[in-house]
Amino acid sequence: MSRTFRALAVMLAVSGCGGGGSDNYSAPRNLDDACSIADQRPNYFSAMKRAERKWGVPVHVQMATIYQESKFIGNARTPLQYTLGVIPMGRQSSAYGYSQALDATWKEYQDEQGRGRAKRDNIEDATDFMGWYMNITRERNGIALNDARNQYLAYHEGHTGYARGSYNSKAWLVRIANEVGSRALFYQLQLQSCGRI
Repeated sequence: MSRTFRALAVMLAVSGCGGGGSDNYSAPRNLDDACSIADQRPNYFSAMKRAERKWGVPVHVQMATIYQESKFIGNARTPLQYTLGVIPMGRQSSAYGYSQALDATWKEYQDEQGRGRAKRDNIEDATDFMGWYMNITRERNGIALNDARNQYLAYHEGHTGYARGSYNSKAWLVRIANEVGSRALFYQLQLQSCGRI
């Protein structure tokens, strides 16, 4: 066997064993069943419960937001943009991870919370970030922590954008926020039915 072929075979074997199959990089099955998500990924549920205890953001609000932002995929990114339909020009934004936090907002969280090693593709860090951010939303915008719809609007538009009502000119965003609110309620009822909350 040639040295080149052997090196290629080793690379393929190693890449096949990489993170692609890990919890971070694949979504749980049946994203419409909160109890199933909690059963499949107990570490996700534990992280959300810790964030709820620390920040007061209910698990079902966190779950509905993560569903909308990343479908529970830890390395989720925004799509690439193309010029002339073929030349990649970068991503739509710097949003990354479970929470789709932007680079600057994530850095602010790390600095303020003293969590320089926190990573957006770590469910513990992502849920802690969401709790932190939603509490600032409550303080600045007066949105209750269990109000998934309006918390999502502020999460998407930023605290200043929400205060200005920037979402009012975005019918698609209002529709999605309504869906987040409905999903949060749906998840809440499911989690109650299986004794998780």
